[in-house]
Amino acid sequence: MNPLALWCTGAKSSELRPAKLGQGVLVRTLFSGISRGTERLVFEGRVPETEWSRMRAPGQEGEFSFPVKFGYCAVGEVLEGELAGSQAFALYPHQERFRLEQDMLFPLPSNLPAERAVLAANMETALNVLWDSAASAGDRIAIIGSGVLGALIGYLAAQLPGADVTLIDINPARADLAAELNCKFALTADAPTECDVVIHTSASAQGLNLALEIAGQEATVLEASWFGSDLVNLSLGAHFHSRRLRIVGSQVGGVPANRAARWSHRRRMLKALDLLCDPALDALITGESSFADLPSDYEKVLANPETLCHRIRYETN
Repeated sequence: MNPLALWCTGAKSSELRPAKLGQGVLVRTLFSGISRGTERLVFEGRVPETEWSRMRAPGQEGEFSFPVKFGYCAVGEVLEGELAGSQAFALYPHQERFRLEQDMLFPLPSNLPAERAVLAANMETALNVLWDSAASAGDRIAIIGSGVLGALIGYLAAQLPGADVTLIDINPARADLAAELNCKFALTADAPTECDVVIHTSASAQGLNLALEIAGQEATVLEASWFGSDLVNLSLGAHFHSRRLRIVGSQVGGVPANRAARWSHRRRMLKALDLLCDPALDALITGESSFADLPSDYEKVLANPETLCHRIRYETN
């Protein structure tokens, strides 16, 4: 019998449907995570056609015009092969079991619980963003948007020696999260200025314009959020030119050029798993649903701005 998976069947509609098992080593899913930013764009049908090919996830079925099976935060028990009996992370949609080539499975460190490992894809992206930003020791670093990605970037940046790292958000409740991650916190009206590096993750025009306002002379503004098919109005007539600012795009599909000769995608993902071993990162898991309840919960989770990472629990299957 084919396994069940979550399918987006139309704009803002989803259901459990049979899916292909795939080829390779059999994995029984234990948990998966909802990556709210990207999955919301998919669920609402806002993936530009120009990005349909680049956006395909391993194990994806269907197309972004619907129906589509999409996701990339799965953790499971490996049932076959050299890794049999171990737990591993995979870039795979919300599906109760699947087969995948062994080299696409990433064994969990012994001290990383499967429940937290659903953050691995986000941590991999955060690591890549920090590399792309060229942030360094002693820098004044601002991260606009304290969702999962912004919070993880802040967590990593705060470990740079002497770095002054501030998470910026419109939600004052995120101050507690910032403190858990050893970052300062500011509302947008109180954002620090003259920053060496500003990283934007809020996927809003207001956030990106704020990034340009608070960047210092010849600073870098790193755009880490993805707008899908939305257009963005930018204020480039103020000090954008006089301060000689740079806007740099970051995308996890490519390792930065200055590391690509040494860092494979596999090495980067294994490092992301190592970086998740800190229990403080459990603060990023803000809810959990059973797989059976996922179709009824999915839209509510994606629409709730308080959601960070929402975890899906799979029964024994």
